[in-house]
Amino acid sequence: MIDLHHHILPGIDDGPRTIAETLELARAAVAGGTATIVATPHVSWDWMENTAARIAEKVDEVNAVLRDEGIDLEVRPGAEVALTRALDLSDDELRALHLGGGPWLLLECPLSPVAAGVEAGVDALRARGHEDIVLAHPERIPAFQRDPGMLTRLVAGGALTSITASAFVGRFGKDVQRFARRLTAEGLVHDVASDAHGLVGRPPGIRAPLEEAGFSPEHIDWFARAVPLAILDGTNLPFAPVMPPEPPRGGVLGRLLGR
Repeated sequence: MIDLHHHILPGIDDGPRTIAETLELARAAVAGGTATIVATPHVSWDWMENTAARIAEKVDEVNAVLRDEGIDLEVRPGAEVALTRALDLSDDELRALHLGGGPWLLLECPLSPVAAGVEAGVDALRARGHEDIVLAHPERIPAFQRDPGMLTRLVAGGALTSITASAFVGRFGKDVQRFARRLTAEGLVHDVASDAHGLVGRPPGIRAPLEEAGFSPEHIDWFARAVPLAILDGTNLPFAPVMPPEPPRGGVLGRLLGR
């Protein structure tokens, strides 16, 4: 599997503080079936020191330690760029922050209750040539929860979505869980990532929560391997498997009811 959204770099944002904690995350990710991680530290007004150059240097350091420790995991550079910060960055810097060196930019829309101007901001980035945008955890964005049509319009305009796997099993509450399932049923989910920050609170799991939520192996492969591979390679997304008419539910009883 490929994890497109993972805060694995040490001492750079609210992810692991030390390289030892990074190695714990790496081992847990590999144990869960992940072979490639895109490091996506925050690039925002709160983390202004995070530049593409700094991230690339940290990625090189982490990959060197992974090799020394015999951990079979590739880490590639990227970033989770706040929309308001992205609008202030140069085009060259934004391109250098793309996921894994590909054409796609992982964009975080405001998590504040009031977030006017999301569509205008995305349109402004597209007008500057940054047309390939992946929206980070839209299931947790209040503006999309209040106005799902906004997210539908952004996807219709070419944006992709990256949902946090644990949202499907209620880690962020029932409202987020229901919204994530609704987005899936409406065909508005593309990539599923861990958005891991640490072993406690937000661990690096993708397959396990998706299985718990009742997704089939075919769906898991599409969400966590085929789509992220196309994003990294800059190729067309593969055809999506047919999504269930009702959102999947966890547990044996939920899967029976969902048939």
